[in-house]
Amino acid sequence: MKNKEHVLNFISDIAFTPSVKALQQQYGSRRSYEKMENGRGWLDALTPPLIDFISHRDSFYMATSTKEGQPYIQHRGGAPGFLKVLDTKTLAFADFSGNQQYISAGNLAENPKAFLFLMDYPSKTRVKIWGEATVEYDDTELMNSLAVSGYTAKVERAFIFTIHAIDVNCPQHIVERYTLDEIEQMMVPLKERIIELENEINTLK
Repeated sequence: MKNKEHVLNFISDIAFTPSVKALQQQYGSRRSYEKMENGRGWLDALTPPLIDFISHRDSFYMATSTKEGQPYIQHRGGAPGFLKVLDTKTLAFADFSGNQQYISAGNLAENPKAFLFLMDYPSKTRVKIWGEATVEYDDTELMNSLAVSGYTAKVERAFIFTIHAIDVNCPQHIVERYTLDEIEQMMVPLKERIIELENEINTLK
């Protein structure tokens, strides 16, 4: 696989361009990344654990850019699993009316390169996915298959993301955060124990 800058000998070369490798060499990290490249390396397809990870995400960030390289990052949110796994190399999600800026869709019309950043704060896990994306406006069967259960807004288009590279980062510096639903689940055994203790106290009175 090629791009305008360099031949990809390793999957991670999609991010480790010659200029990146030069800085790694200058500042002393190139040797460890060479070991990674020649060892396990990065992935170019989803594994069962990654598919499970994606199925539980209720948000992610997507980066696109204009043909001149002006970047843009958009937050996407929905019910857990709204980012669908079509196969081990393909992700997709429904797009609704929203604020009608169409920045991501417009960028992809002239530059298909895209990037997804997925975070799970409780487990301190972040997954980075490089690839290319297209926007589908006419395939109603596909668009309807991506609809979110319980969300009544009309699906106006679908984003289809083809995976080229995947990197799972270390958890360093990720602060654990929890949603209200996750906190409620964590509180269930505590509430049950409080009820048990209150019943015991009432029995002893």
